Amino acid sequence: MKKEITRLLMLFIVLISFTSCSVIEGIFKAGVGVGIFIVIVVIAIVVFLISKIFGKK
Repeated sequence: MKKEITRLLMLFIVLISFTSCSVIEGIFKAGVGVGIFIVIVVIAIVVFLISKIFGKK
């Protein structure tokens, strides 16, 4: 009886840890996407400002 409870407890812990890992993975994927988007926007603004400053002659 004790072995069955231990096995069920281990299975439960494994299932919870896999679920939480997939949630964390989703958060990091979204974070990477947003981070890349912000970097592209900042680079575009810098290029725009440089072209405006050096474009007027």
